[in-house]
Amino acid sequence: MTTPTPAARRRLPLVLRNRAFGTVWLGQVLTQAGVRMFQVGTSWWLIGYAVSGDGGLAAGLFMAVSTLPAVALAPLVARAIARTAHRSLLRTAAGGAGAAAAVLACWAGVGDLPVAAAYAAALALATCQAFFDPCLTTSVPELVDDADIEAATGFELSTQSLASLGGALLGALVVDEAGMAGLAVGCAVAYTSAALLIATVRFRTPAGALPGADGPEEASPEEDGADAARAPRRTLRQILGAMPYVRAILLCFTAANLFTTAVFVVIPLYTASVLRGDGGTVALLEASLGVGTLIGSVTGARVPGRPTTVGSALLGAMAVALAVPGLIAARPVIAGALLVAGWCVGVIGVRFVALFQRLVPAADKPAFFAVMQAVLGSTFPVASLLFGMLGDHLSAQTLCLIQAAGLVPAALALALLPGPASSRTPDGSQRTQPETETETETETEPRPEAETAARGGAR
Repeated sequence: MTTPTPAARRRLPLVLRNRAFGTVWLGQVLTQAGVRMFQVGTSWWLIGYAVSGDGGLAAGLFMAVSTLPAVALAPLVARAIARTAHRSLLRTAAGGAGAAAAVLACWAGVGDLPVAAAYAAALALATCQAFFDPCLTTSVPELVDDADIEAATGFELSTQSLASLGGALLGALVVDEAGMAGLAVGCAVAYTSAALLIATVRFRTPAGALPGADGPEEASPEEDGADAARAPRRTLRQILGAMPYVRAILLCFTAANLFTTAVFVVIPLYTASVLRGDGGTVALLEASLGVGTLIGSVTGARVPGRPTTVGSALLGAMAVALAVPGLIAARPVIAGALLVAGWCVGVIGVRFVALFQRLVPAADKPAFFAVMQAVLGSTFPVASLLFGMLGDHLSAQTLCLIQAAGLVPAALALALLPGPASSRTPDGSQRTQPETETETETETEPRPEAETAARGGAR
């Protein structure tokens, strides 16, 4: 057999030419598919089977419970990622979620499942996922070369769309056919398989760690002593305070998430009250959103323009797409609108996470990605409860229009953000130099002065 040349290997997709990353990526696909399948299936179970009245509130409360751990546990997650070997943490999180899903499957299999048990299982799965997701994002440099960071980020974020597809195509359908017991069994299999896959991977020793070290927190003798001394003492507030450009971006998307994440409550409500559909209709709409996000994750690095300009335009396009179901109640039209909205989400994710990977100092990444998940997810419980309660009093079409209107201010705020050239350290002693309008994170490495500004104050 002929050995592939280096050029031929580079032409292969990253998940094929980097076996370690491909295996971990597949594990993430399974974990997020499992939790998304559980969220979609249980939301449909609450609205369609378990709760006779106030189904919107029940589904909203369930989604809120599913997102609380990522917000409440952010400091603990950051410490765990910084002090624990990443492979061990990923394996433990996936294995714990598999055990929780197996317990729920046994309970549902022997008798009627109380609503409180579904909430408790959602809390357990979300807790495990709160450790898994930021740990994997932090681990990307341990799995791939620097030149492959954008590709790795795209594949990692495409997991979100694949998970949505899995939830869309399986969650509601499994509940219709096999009830909560079948749903829990599927989740247990997904999580357990992910834990076994991750156990087979060998992570690289991170830059700045001593050979043979168990965790990423040990610094090498060559590392700058001042940076090594400062990094362990930085708090989440200090990390974000040192990067006003990144902080402002996070705030814009946090505001946008208050309206975009409500779609996971609105879709089952819209299906039941407007389309009068079943689990298959929920699957169609969720799949449209997931396919769009997958396409956006794959093509995001090819979209030209400055990050804030691109992000603002995409938020505006998403507002238009989410307004369509509020005006036209036709399945094909709604599916197409959700496809466009999903594409916008996918492109935004790739562009901005890749930007953060390059601008955030390596020593701050464990805390940053934990707080990023917490900040962006902090609106999810509020959005779920708010739109769930509104869904019991307003039509689902009105909820769609509210979502669309809420995205407009966030898009305008993102468009008006000054570039990173205006970022300063807290004491004002260091500044970035002016950047060109065409420079983006996908086209060039961040300038040394930009990295200095990101380090100077201490996503």
